[in-house]
Amino acid sequence: MRSIDPLTQTERENYKLLTGSIIPRPVAFVTTLSEEGTINGAPFSYFNIVTADPPMISISVQRKNGYPKDTARHAMHQKEFVVHITDEMNVARINLTAESLPPSESEIEKAGLTVVSSDLIQVPGVKEAKFRMECVLEAAYPLGGTESAPSCDLIIGRVVRFHVAESIIDHGRIDANELQPVSRLAGNHYSKLGQMFSLERPE
Repeated sequence: MRSIDPLTQTERENYKLLTGSIIPRPVAFVTTLSEEGTINGAPFSYFNIVTADPPMISISVQRKNGYPKDTARHAMHQKEFVVHITDEMNVARINLTAESLPPSESEIEKAGLTVVSSDLIQVPGVKEAKFRMECVLEAAYPLGGTESAPSCDLIIGRVVRFHVAESIIDHGRIDANELQPVSRLAGNHYSKLGQMFSLERPE
């Protein structure tokens, strides 16, 4: 085994180790509203569950030169956002939303995604996702980097409404084969669900 001290490496070198080994990572597509009312959308793979009581999820939005990206800035200002699960049917269009656009331009419109209204929050979602969650901001933490220039914003959202396609739900459980989720690997690589297996958990 090779022993590596992260303090002796560059950020990019550490990034390659993390993104190449912590796989697969589910891809969240997040929509937010700018102060001017523009609908923005972007994909994130630093995404996970926090708790189920109440349901909360987390997204880590990496900063650019110490400044929050549009998604984090809008989520912290409006205190609302929508998180979608990226799947095989929508991943190509969601990938297009990773392009850096001015805050006044909508990535959703450019990618040809369909806007759909939310039930409880002002931020809309996109119709093409089989699973989406309306979220309100629970907490936001600047982390990493330096005190004056953090490297990311950890956004924690409380889910106030689930939207689930009938085709993927059965007796309250999600059918992963029907959801067809897509996960992020390293570089330009993604992964489909692949083969599943089961193990009994010890009591």
